[in-house]
Amino acid sequence: MYEILSMYEKSFSAISERYFKASSWPSAEAIARYADNDHVFGLLYKELYFRHVYGKTTPTLDQRKESWENYCNLFGVILHGNVNMQLPNLWLWEMIDEFIYQFQSMCQYRGKLSVKTKEELAALKDCDEVWSALGVLNFLQALVDKSGIIAFLDKERKGEEKFAETEGYDYNQSNVLRTLGYFALIGLHRVHILLGDYTTALKVLDPIDLDKPGIFTKVPGASVSTAYHVGFAYFMLGRYTDAIRHFNASLVFINRHKVAATRPYALDILLKKQEHMYALVAMAVSLGGAASGGGANARSGVMRLLEEGVVSALREKHGDDMARMGQGVVSAFDELFSLSCPKFVTPAPPAGSAADAEGAAANYNEEAYRSQLKRFIAQVSSFEKLPALRSYLKLYTTISVGKLAGLMEVEVDVLKAQLTNMKAKSSLVEWKGGSSALDGDETSVSDVEFVVDGENVTVHDVKPVKKNGDFFLRHIAKQNELMEDLGPAKPLVYKGKPQGASA
Repeated sequence: MYEILSMYEKSFSAISERYFKASSWPSAEAIARYADNDHVFGLLYKELYFRHVYGKTTPTLDQRKESWENYCNLFGVILHGNVNMQLPNLWLWEMIDEFIYQFQSMCQYRGKLSVKTKEELAALKDCDEVWSALGVLNFLQALVDKSGIIAFLDKERKGEEKFAETEGYDYNQSNVLRTLGYFALIGLHRVHILLGDYTTALKVLDPIDLDKPGIFTKVPGASVSTAYHVGFAYFMLGRYTDAIRHFNASLVFINRHKVAATRPYALDILLKKQEHMYALVAMAVSLGGAASGGGANARSGVMRLLEEGVVSALREKHGDDMARMGQGVVSAFDELFSLSCPKFVTPAPPAGSAADAEGAAANYNEEAYRSQLKRFIAQVSSFEKLPALRSYLKLYTTISVGKLAGLMEVEVDVLKAQLTNMKAKSSLVEWKGGSSALDGDETSVSDVEFVVDGENVTVHDVKPVKKNGDFFLRHIAKQNELMEDLGPAKPLVYKGKPQGASA
């Protein structure tokens, strides 16, 4: 196992860099006789072969099709054959990761119609089933079902199994199907994110306890990808404190593990995801602060969820952006969302456009992104009037609806809609434990409570309760980590009699 991991992690990259920096590896047919024409070896070789093609060159439509067929054959053997090999978790994770990346790439390629000739459009029309969203989802779900991973993880929660402790390896049988099923769960979650279905994306991960160490935390790429996509789902659902919690944990994880990264491209991926998460945290802090009333004090309350090093880096990277977002500059949100969001995909090609060149006047690969951006900006705009409304409410214990409407310079009906919106935004759903990532309790985040009684608004100030316990717990945990890094204390051994001591 460790020899395979070393070859996969180091040797393959080194040979690629030295001999195949700008070209593909030899074809599977050319090397088959050196591997005794082993069928499974050939499938695994081709999986790496096409991964290298995608990484170093721009794949052709034929290569995209061949890679899809290879994954179909490889997963077919794993699902229906007698697989008796052991593969490292890193390879199995990156197999799923690459499978989804190539699906994204095909969706982007399929959407760029204006740059294609009539012949290319005709060829593309014949490939509707290649890298289809339904095909990708079916394979991932089949791996989950066949592996029995959901039942196995349920036993682990009950203490009947130790899947995470053994990292999925069982030397009495192959680890491939079960571990691929585990990572396929994360893959399903990610595909639903790319399709813009955030509720289903979180529901898919219910079998995995995200707040405890698992197989995904043993593989840095899987850990960071999971935290990023879970955090993004919470972010788009308006659960900003839950999003910040996952982003913060992952940013701390990256800071600790990036030094030990053994492959340059793996480090580049971690650092890229780190930048994305800092941008998302900046927006989540701004929107979470707006929900609790707006202003610097509200934002600082949300930022207490972040580790000190993360706060420092956040201010350095996005201090100016957060100031603009605090002033309600929508373009600041637009820019950071564009920088940090996943590459959304449209699951099906535009109807009829692949059949004729006239329908190819526009590119459709940005359609999914524009749809999600519109949804997000609408969410941002709903916070726009809250700081001003809050500031007026803080001045009164009782005020008529008409007078408040005059101060806000809006019609009475518009004001009532704004008050209803403020009431809805005054609390956030926050995960406090449970079996599902969608579980959560309503938590008040506003420092103003009000009641609309007929034509009057009655206002009550809410004094925030200081949670000193959280402060001490964070510092105790930090001290424990420092003590672990320092190691056990060694007793001092005195050689000879101390100076000035009596006999």
